[in-house]
Amino acid sequence: MAAPLVDRAFAKVNLTLRVRGRRSDGYHELDSLVVFARLADRLSFVPGLALQLTARGPTAGAAGPDRDNLVRRAAQALADRVTPLHLGHFTLDKHLPVAAGLGGGSADAAAALRLLARANRMAPDDPRLYDAAIATGADVPVCLDPRPRRMRGIGDLLTAPLALPNLPAVLVNPGVSVPTHEVFAVLRAPAVAGTDAGESADAVPCERPALLTYLAAHGNDLEPAAIALQPVIGDVLAALRALPGCHLARMSGSGATCFGLFDTLKAATAAAALVRRAQPSWWVRATILGAQPAAKIRRAAP
Repeated sequence: MAAPLVDRAFAKVNLTLRVRGRRSDGYHELDSLVVFARLADRLSFVPGLALQLTARGPTAGAAGPDRDNLVRRAAQALADRVTPLHLGHFTLDKHLPVAAGLGGGSADAAAALRLLARANRMAPDDPRLYDAAIATGADVPVCLDPRPRRMRGIGDLLTAPLALPNLPAVLVNPGVSVPTHEVFAVLRAPAVAGTDAGESADAVPCERPALLTYLAAHGNDLEPAAIALQPVIGDVLAALRALPGCHLARMSGSGATCFGLFDTLKAATAAAALVRRAQPSWWVRATILGAQPAAKIRRAAP
């Protein structure tokens, strides 16, 4: 048996998130600055005849039944668009928190599409990969190529990658799930007509001091609604803001994971240790936010 292809599904972090409004089809128009953390699930793939998925790892149980996993949905979406498509057996090692605002399921789905593209000799920019990503979920397209960029519309409008500096950070999840649809229900965003396809976006500065100033002025519109559902998110933000050297603390996506930004990875690692000591039941990781090497799909050792 050939050695499996292996890829990593990097955690997505929304540095900013603006909700422009609710469309007539029920989707919400967003504007978000997205980066990726050096924290990931691991997905391997062995080509075969039938689509199969085995999920394991510390957070696999919380991800739900294998038949509902976004990996399977992404593979099927691509199979609907590419004939013939060689499918096979995926093995997902799940480590990222689930329903946590980190796009873990979407990142897994994007990794599945990259692996299928490699196994079927499809170009990384084949438009059918993007179409399958959109059909799978709103956050999947931005995860296909995990580099900093602006995500707009319902997730289908992506800017070119941005040359943002790496940002040392602490990620904290208090162990609660916040379903995205519940957060939007509390938000009650106003109706918006059409899409923002023609709306010009303000420039994102790429120098660190200016970027931090920009981030301070552009928040996460979902944060108050998520805190209303899970007040412990407010406790997480307060704990991050109290840490020495924390420049900014904010919730990612629809929560409950929050991040704090620091000058160096050493400072972030020390800060993470303080949080972990005070709250041993919380998921706490020091990491770097920035671009991640999606293209480096490799074969696992036999």
